[in-house]
Parts: sequence; structure tokens; C-alpha cells
Amino acid sequence: MATVDDLKFQEFDDAANLLAANPDATTISIDEPVEIPKNQHGRLQEPGREEDDELLGTDDSDKTELLAGQKKSAPFWTFEYYQTFFDVDTYQVLDRIKGSVFPVPGKNFVRLYIRSNPDLYGPFWICATLVFTIAVSGNLSNFFIHLGKPTYHYVPEFRKVSIAATAIYAYAWLIPLALWGFLMWRNSKVMNIVSYSFLEIVCVYGYSLFIYIPTAILWIIPQKVVRWVLVLFSLCLSGSVLVMTFWPAVRDDNRRIALATVGTIVLLHALLAVGCLAYFFDAPELDFPAPIIPAHNGTVNKITMPVSPSV
Repeated sequence: MATVDDLKFQEFDDAANLLAANPDATTISIDEPVEIPKNQHGRLQEPGREEDDELLGTDDSDKTELLAGQKKSAPFWTFEYYQTFFDVDTYQVLDRIKGSVFPVPGKNFVRLYIRSNPDLYGPFWICATLVFTIAVSGNLSNFFIHLGKPTYHYVPEFRKVSIAATAIYAYAWLIPLALWGFLMWRNSKVMNIVSYSFLEIVCVYGYSLFIYIPTAILWIIPQKVVRWVLVLFSLCLSGSVLVMTFWPAVRDDNRRIALATVGTIVLLHALLAVGCLAYFFDAPELDFPAPIIPAHNGTVNKITMPVSPSV
């Protein structure tokens, strides 16, 4: 049996004496933090969800990004506050445009391209370019359709610029605002819902509209079949970016609510594309008055319409 002396606490010798006796010994200081392996999680992962959790990010990554964003604490009335929203370079913008035009199945657009540094530079200029592209292409389409008709006189419709700007910018800002508010509300009801920031949602919607810029140029082709094929193709590409981004955020919600949310997102996106095509390119032709044909004998022949006798 152990004696009383063996059960007593013994003081360790000085660290210098220990190292002199055994130079190869490893020392650990109590002041140094203990490193926890990164592969240990507090809760078990469901099968088939590891990839989605990696795409959406963990709580630790979200907290790290939140703390990183708090460093940019400039007052909102200063220029430095808004400068952070445009702090991107050309390579980042081009990379995000490529990601919106060539979506990768099963990949989250926010996690892959946006979350590290969401911006407003790309969405603003994409919407501005789309506004002028639709307005100019709509005028050219109307010109080519009536080209060669003697009664047609081309008049540029500048009001199409203001109409296109109102529709596109309202869609690119009001829909993300409503979606952000809805996700925040559902996040208070269901704890597992991943909530995006308003800037991230605006960024996704802005970059998803880029595919309509080359599509609007090709809409000049005066063939309805070609135009509808182009709009369906563009809608599938841009709509898939929205679905793959927001479906992981609402999948843990009620099944009907999740499907209704994604369906509403796709429906509003389709209404914008179809509405632009129908209003700016497939507008009904105007009825022009019959021409006045001068006769050779100096008289003027007019095409008269029957008039009902007055009472």
C-alpha cells in the first residue's frame, strides 16, 4: 500500500533544473491556449448535409465575418461608409459575372463568390447597362420591323429608358428587400433557417440579371420564336442561380412555405423577363393613316371612308 508520504503533493523542481536533467523533455505552459481539433463539432451532422453546410458556412465563419465587418465602422453620412460597398476589383466582378452566367449545380453563389466581400458596384452597373440595352434594342427592333414602309416615320422613344430604369431598379432593390425581411421573419420562427444580409441578396439579384444584356441585344432579331427561345434560355440560367442560392436557406422551413418562397422568386423573375420582351419588343403595330396619292391631272385622290348620315 502507498504510504502517507506518497499521497502528499510534491512540488516540482525549477524548470531550468528539469531541462538540465532532460534536455529532450517537452514543456507545456498553462498560459498557452489548448488547440482544439477543427474536425470536432458540437453536434452530429445529418447524412448528405455536410456539403450544404460547407457551402452555407458554419456559425464560426459567420461570426468571424461579422467581426471582420465591424471593423469598417464609419458613420453612414461619410463617403468612407459607402466606399466599402464598391471595394472590388475587375477580377472579382468578372469572376462573379462568370458564376452567374455559368452556374455550377449544387453550389451556392453567395458562399462561393459574394460572402467574402459583397459589393454594389457590379449590380449597379449591370442594371444600368441592362436599362440602356433594352431601351436601345427596343427602338432598333421597332425600326427594323417597319423599315421600308412609306408611311412610317422613325421617332426615337426616349420614354422607354425611364420605363426600363423604373422596372429594373425597382425589381433589383424592392424584391431583395422583401425577401430579406421575409427571411428575417422566418428566422425568428425557425432556428435552422440561414439568413442572408440585405447586401448579399441585392448582390445576387444584380449579378443574376447580367445574362439579359446579351439576350436583349439578340432580341433585335425580328423572329418571335427566336426571341422566346432566348428568353427561356436566359430565364433558366439566371433562375437557377436564384434557386440554388435561396433554396438552402429555406429548406428547413415548412415544406409548403419553402416551395412557395422559391416559386415566388422564380415567378417574379420570369415576369420581369417576359414583361420586358412583351412591352419593348413585341408591342402591337400602330395603324397608320392611309396615304394621299396625287393624281396626274393635278387633282388629289383620297381614300374616303363611308360616313353615316346625320339625323
